[in-house]
Amino acid sequence: MSFIDEINHTNALIVGASQGIGLGFVKKLLQDNRVTKIYVTYRQAESASELIDLAEQYSSRLSCLMLDITDELQIAETIKQIRTQIDKLHLVINCVGLLHESDLQPEKSLRQINADNLLRYFQVNSVGAVLLAKHLLPLFRHNELAVFATISAKLASIGDNQLGGWYGYRASKTALNMFMKNVAIEYGRSCPQTIVVTLHPGTTDTQLSRPFQKNVSAEKLFSVERTVTQLLAVIEQLQKSDSGQFFSWDGSRLPW
Repeated sequence: MSFIDEINHTNALIVGASQGIGLGFVKKLLQDNRVTKIYVTYRQAESASELIDLAEQYSSRLSCLMLDITDELQIAETIKQIRTQIDKLHLVINCVGLLHESDLQPEKSLRQINADNLLRYFQVNSVGAVLLAKHLLPLFRHNELAVFATISAKLASIGDNQLGGWYGYRASKTALNMFMKNVAIEYGRSCPQTIVVTLHPGTTDTQLSRPFQKNVSAEKLFSVERTVTQLLAVIEQLQKSDSGQFFSWDGSRLPW
């Protein structure tokens, strides 16, 4: 039985839901009658038109909030808004992630390392997630099972790294894994019913991966719908003993 089946009214929050995997989760959860209320965040309205349309269509279940995860004041304000309506969350999935934008591209060698770009990677991929964990704590202090999942990447695995390169992306996602491992330990004391995990989604056909898909075989390039279905299957099978672990899309554990 899934942890969601054990809860009468499931409240969910999808962070970074304007497109890609985040938007896919929203669409999937809207089809699930076990999920009563869904809160979603987006950074820019111009790239969130489909999400905003869904919120209008499902106004009783879906609430949109603007949030830049690199701004702690915005995180605090967003959580405060949610807390005026509900007192507990059962499923939080942080889908925010940065691989490339304008002049920022994955580095192929040390020559391309740039301090500002490295800081940007860490700001978005690592620091934002742990700030989110800090402010979400009150909404996880309840006696029902809950899951706090963050999208990581297999490239974050030090043990699996055979190719090198992509310094900022790899290292920021590795830092994310360490932050979430720490969060899992602290949540284990303060809200022991909450399972904290990081998830590798596989290569998914999104804007994030599109420039880097040419060497990916067709069977290893997942549609958003397939990725979301696979990750939700992993989430629904989680046990409390899994908290602090790093899972792949097929449910296998990845090396640190």
